Amino acid sequence: MNEKSPYTINVQVQTRFIPDQSVPGENRYVFAYTITLHNDGMIPARLLTRHWVITDANGKIEEVNGEGVVGEQPWMRPGDDFEYTSGAVLETAVGTMHGSYQMVADDGTRFEAPIPAFTLSIPRTLH
Repeated sequence: MNEKSPYTINVQVQTRFIPDQSVPGENRYVFAYTITLHNDGMIPARLLTRHWVITDANGKIEEVNGEGVVGEQPWMRPGDDFEYTSGAVLETAVGTMHGSYQMVADDGTRFEAPIPAFTLSIPRTLH
């Protein structure tokens, strides 16, 4: 039986299309995504940096690296959640994002929290 790592951050994602800021005729599709981080480990940890890989339907890949998220480097005790909303602009109506957060636990251990791949897509209308 596998033991749970003391360094575990679960990542949940919700996405939405922002039609008011999008201009499909100019290949501009704006999406928002809300990320919920949950410290499922046994040690408090701080988010240091992020790494994103954003791919549109044309295969164009953009990588984004930076400190923290939305100007913060949240510190989370075991059981704590941290939620934030950010956005992405694509040239196509569909794309994907994935990546990781680089974390440091209070005991000095550095670890990654993977961000599972998710899809950005304009809503489809069925007739």
